[in-house]
Amino acid sequence: MILTIDRLGHLGDGVAQTPDGPVFVAGTLPGEVVEGTLQGDHLVEPKIITPSTDRVKPPCRHARSCGGCQLQFASDSFVARWKQQVVETALAGQGLSAPFLPVATSPANARRRATLSARRTKSGVLLGFHAKASDTIAAIPDCKLLHPTLLAAFPGLEALVTTGGSRTAELSLQVTTTHGGVDVVVTGGKPLDANLRLDLARLVEAHGFSRLTWDGEAVALRDRPAQTLGTATVVPPAGAFLQATAEGEAALLAAVREALGPQKRVVDLFAGVGT
Repeated sequence: MILTIDRLGHLGDGVAQTPDGPVFVAGTLPGEVVEGTLQGDHLVEPKIITPSTDRVKPPCRHARSCGGCQLQFASDSFVARWKQQVVETALAGQGLSAPFLPVATSPANARRRATLSARRTKSGVLLGFHAKASDTIAAIPDCKLLHPTLLAAFPGLEALVTTGGSRTAELSLQVTTTHGGVDVVVTGGKPLDANLRLDLARLVEAHGFSRLTWDGEAVALRDRPAQTLGTATVVPPAGAFLQATAEGEAALLAAVREALGPQKRVVDLFAGVGT
């Protein structure tokens, strides 16, 4: 079947309109002509016959195998336009419209918080993100998303998995950069006993992690996992939400200040960690 992509859906897949309804085609852009095999309402193994002028070479070498990023094959200007259109469409569905500020984009290697997947293997540890719509873990040693501090922590994270993981279960590792080192929250590990507690605490010290939480239990605190929010120094609970990038947080704060004007006092009724 040969189709022309009309638009992107809100999840980033291309959508082609046919007499029988919409057909979804992953990895495509509006205006592209594609060929593939129809399975249900999806076109699988699509071959791009006519590429879009907005198609670019993905900057990350892991883009094809990793499901962490969806639109690395699209130009930055296209992604910014699409994100705004997603919000405009959602507002229009409620009879609303609003002026938009320019889209603020964080730079590469700026994400300071992420949830990684890991599994012990015969030869060591597989650590990274899942492939798209798959249980397979894709290794990401040269990830263009994660902050260099998080990438530098991979050997220590692999050591944690080797010590506290099993060959039969997948671990989830939530990692966040802090002033005291990387804060690590692990779920899916072996049950804690005296020996495992001691081994994990030694790894925290050896690899400079600030704090380790293991299946909901604090195991080690080497240094305060502190964040600076305005003029305050805050130690959020393990696993607490934090804006993914410092640049994104700054852009949100700047937009709020511009919208509010010179107010003397502002009360945030959904404060989270206190941003």
